[in-house]
Amino acid sequence: MMPVRFLLCLAAAIPLLRADDDPLRTLQAGHPRLLVTGTDTWTRLRAQRQTDPALAAVLDRIDSEARALLAAPPVERRLTGRRLLLVSRTVLERTLVLAFAHQMTGNPAFAERAERELLAAAAFSDWNPSHFLDVGEMTAALALGYDWLYAQLSPEARTAIRRAIVEKGLALARDPAGPYTVWQRAENNWVQVCWGGMTLGALAVADDEPELARAILRGAHAGIGRGLKPYAPDGVYPEGPSYWGYGTTYQVLMIAALESALGTDWDLSASPGFLASAGALLQMTGPSGRLFNFSDGREPGALQPALFWFAARLHNPGLLQEQKRYLGPAPRAVQEGEAHRETVRFLPLAALWWPGSPAFDTVSTLPRFWCGRGTNPIAVFRSSWTDPNALYLAVKGGAADLSHAHMDAGSFVLETDGVRWAVDLGMQEYESLESKQIDLWNRAQDSQRWQVFRLNNRSHNTLTIDDRLHRVAGAARIVGFSDRGEEPFAVIDLTPVFAGEVTRAERRFEFGPGRTVRIRDTLAGLAPGAAVRWTLATRAHVELAGTAATLRQDGQMLSAALHAPAGAVFAAIPAAPPPDDFNAPNPGVQLLLVQTTAPASGELTIEVELQPGAARKR
Repeated sequence: MMPVRFLLCLAAAIPLLRADDDPLRTLQAGHPRLLVTGTDTWTRLRAQRQTDPALAAVLDRIDSEARALLAAPPVERRLTGRRLLLVSRTVLERTLVLAFAHQMTGNPAFAERAERELLAAAAFSDWNPSHFLDVGEMTAALALGYDWLYAQLSPEARTAIRRAIVEKGLALARDPAGPYTVWQRAENNWVQVCWGGMTLGALAVADDEPELARAILRGAHAGIGRGLKPYAPDGVYPEGPSYWGYGTTYQVLMIAALESALGTDWDLSASPGFLASAGALLQMTGPSGRLFNFSDGREPGALQPALFWFAARLHNPGLLQEQKRYLGPAPRAVQEGEAHRETVRFLPLAALWWPGSPAFDTVSTLPRFWCGRGTNPIAVFRSSWTDPNALYLAVKGGAADLSHAHMDAGSFVLETDGVRWAVDLGMQEYESLESKQIDLWNRAQDSQRWQVFRLNNRSHNTLTIDDRLHRVAGAARIVGFSDRGEEPFAVIDLTPVFAGEVTRAERRFEFGPGRTVRIRDTLAGLAPGAAVRWTLATRAHVELAGTAATLRQDGQMLSAALHAPAGAVFAAIPAAPPPDDFNAPNPGVQLLLVQTTAPASGELTIEVELQPGAARKR
């Protein structure tokens, strides 16, 4: 049960909207009114472009993208599996780029091409309401295009786009008991994306559809707290850093649109943990720029335009420390290409929320040792914020029954010398599993979800007992944390994860002197002879020598020493899933293992020390 004090805190952060309050009472007249303040926004950016080379490079890139779109055909209604989401995102990306480029340059070709895109989407038979994220994103796309290009759109185009926003978007969200509104009862990114899109749509068409707009805004005001709730108390987004980028971008869009159109954000930004989440995201980013990609996440970092909004709101340019690596003439050409479109498609928003002066060399003032509480608690340790070769360790607790969660309680990532030594395999693409009829979204203990190798505990950097799955409902907490002294540490209570198998399971991480990391697992109440497996997934070449192992990668080295239990040795196997037709392969990844058995006492300790070292010649 959620503590009463938290519910009161959340209620205090989002004031009630009384029945006689008109949410449109302070609506700004005319267009544009979403995210911008009339012509001042574009005038400011044009002026700053002359003195800020980084901004000029981003604006040049947006202009180049817009020109490339002039010859591209408009989108077609084409589903990928059960989703129209890729099409919705394409419309949003194109609309943002073309509308932004038009406002910056005045080039009528950009507005005309945007109108063709918007009319093509407006003419779809529907926006796939059975997967309402598709509707949320499409509504946001058409709302921004309608608002930013209102003066350039033909009267016929305005009517068609407005009608589509109303009939294919807003009308389907008005009734909380309707067939497409189950997301309104969730507590995850869906709430933010869908209410964000609906809010933008309502504010865009409020002049012509005031009653519908009022109804949508009332629903958004009443329901958005469910999407903000997971940030509490310290900003750790339970669905992981990748989904932080998705849900939080739409949350910021909603807040920014409310402020520009109504002059208020309903105090949404004061919700517990929300503003702190920007710092939490930076904590979960290693010195190499790779993310601690727990849950359904990806390891490579990506541009996060929402951070530009946070940096301005918090007067903290250090939050943008990592963003400069994704800016430049080709911000899409980063690591995984198309996989990064989820955040890069919002590139014009980074320009829109650009800081008033160059700030990308500002060093983060966040602590080097940090613990974030919540349903998926995280502890992070790093030796430096400025050294790209710094030692970085991030560990987690949590439970598998959370949205998008894996069986990864107790897992960790380790990085130093620019190398990610201990890795998380991350998500497997949803359609690759859904197309094989895998029951992916059922989180019950016996669900097919846990047959997916990348999602269960057998592939994660944690413990497994008797080759059994972790308990789905078992929530691991960080019960000890210290950021003081020479050996800061974190202690995770894994006992609930192994309910019925142990009476105590505790994992202790120590960030020691001499660039060492010690992991000590203490188990009690094991059945005599129970098989216990300790796992570290790595892309490194592994050399074994009994109680020692040497990992080599990219000219660097990491040594592992097994101090306990007596008689155990290291082993290594490929990170190969079971032979079936749905699990994705994991080429180039090995699992460094300690495999041992419980003694008659049922008490067992496994202790491993990891230490980076100078590269050696083979």
